[in-house]
Amino acid sequence: DLRNLTAEWDACVSKLAGAKAPQRILSEIDRTSAILRDLLNESFNNIHVNDSVIYEEIKNYIGTIAPDKVDIVKLFKGKTPIFEHFGIDKQIKNSFGKIVTIKSGVYLIIEHTEALHVIDVNSGHRVNSEISQEMNALAVNLEAATEIARQLRLRDMGGIIVVDFIDMHEGMNRRKLYQKLKDEMSKDHAKHTILPPSKFGLIQITRQRVRPEMNVQILEKCPSCGGTGEIKPSIIVIDQIENNIRYLVQDQNEPFIKIALHPYIHAYLINGFPSIRTKWYFTFKRWIRLQPMPSYHLLEYHFYNKAGDEIKM
Repeated sequence: DLRNLTAEWDACVSKLAGAKAPQRILSEIDRTSAILRDLLNESFNNIHVNDSVIYEEIKNYIGTIAPDKVDIVKLFKGKTPIFEHFGIDKQIKNSFGKIVTIKSGVYLIIEHTEALHVIDVNSGHRVNSEISQEMNALAVNLEAATEIARQLRLRDMGGIIVVDFIDMHEGMNRRKLYQKLKDEMSKDHAKHTILPPSKFGLIQITRQRVRPEMNVQILEKCPSCGGTGEIKPSIIVIDQIENNIRYLVQDQNEPFIKIALHPYIHAYLINGFPSIRTKWYFTFKRWIRLQPMPSYHLLEYHFYNKAGDEIKM
């Protein structure tokens, strides 16, 4: 710290010698540098920036605090927006909706009221028939605990949060869940308190709000109803279809899969080289049949087996 302060002083003196008003000689570090100061660690591999001025500021700042990390700062010059290029838009759509899906099929439902926040944990289609219901519930709850702690940090949810985990009957498993949630919440800089599970399986959390709660509107206007209604974000529909295919192939070992969907989505999946359907073939070692259905609305799709019976998801 003393060396940094001395270096700043020397820089100020050298700038003052030839300065012409108005000119900035010294100021507090900007918002970007403040974030890096708090978060930068050895796990950072790359920092991509799409603004040349901020790029230089970050390089200079990292050069003072971690000279060996200067090379990880890269100026992004792509033609597509940086958030779209790195898939950030899709992650935002997935992370800030009412329903938050986890890759394994587990999902959370997050509701906000004036008095508190409520989070409901659902197993979705993640069920392992080889283990007991109690162990299935424990596995789902432990996975959900990690995502819940992440969601609280992402959205900066403050006040009272009530989490309804899947019921478990054994006290040892409830203690495991409680400890897992405490371990995940230990990464949170905000002050918080976690109470042990109640007899109804609810866990109550109080968390200090560091800044205004992050509320990202992700619902889209429905084009077929003149903009009077809202639908799920279309950007994540392909991810949802792919997650369902993964479940049917890997967990249910379904030999034949046909998907009926809107012609626009059908065209999006089969066009291009390689097409998304071709990529699915190499990923799942199975050819997915697609059937365009003009009567479906844009985001509607259904799965069918070889006998023509709908597979309920």
